[in-house]
Amino acid sequence: MRIHNLYAAANGESHFRDIEIDWAEEGRGGKMSKRQPATGIIFRETAGTYDLDWHPAPRRQYIINLDAAVQITASDGESRIIGPGEVILVEDVSGKGHLSKSVEGKMRHSIFVPIE
Repeated sequence: MRIHNLYAAANGESHFRDIEIDWAEEGRGGKMSKRQPATGIIFRETAGTYDLDWHPAPRRQYIINLDAAVQITASDGESRIIGPGEVILVEDVSGKGHLSKSVEGKMRHSIFVPIE
């Protein structure tokens, strides 16, 4: 399983990379990773007109899109569309941050899972 990761380098520039989730267990119910740290859960609804200017992430957190996509642009210029069902770990809590906006004008429901 692959998840997106948005992080800030030492110079404050944000970049994407992919993280492979390792499987720790396998059983009749499928494969599972080891338990990941989390401090809560936040439910979010974002309007189809959502278009946020440069900003760092407010905290290290996983974002899980439920029903629509978001386009995120790192400060190095790389842009990714994070679709429904995809997970991104945002860690660019310093530096210029990133842009984020709705895709195709669709309202988006997502879950934030803070890890700090």
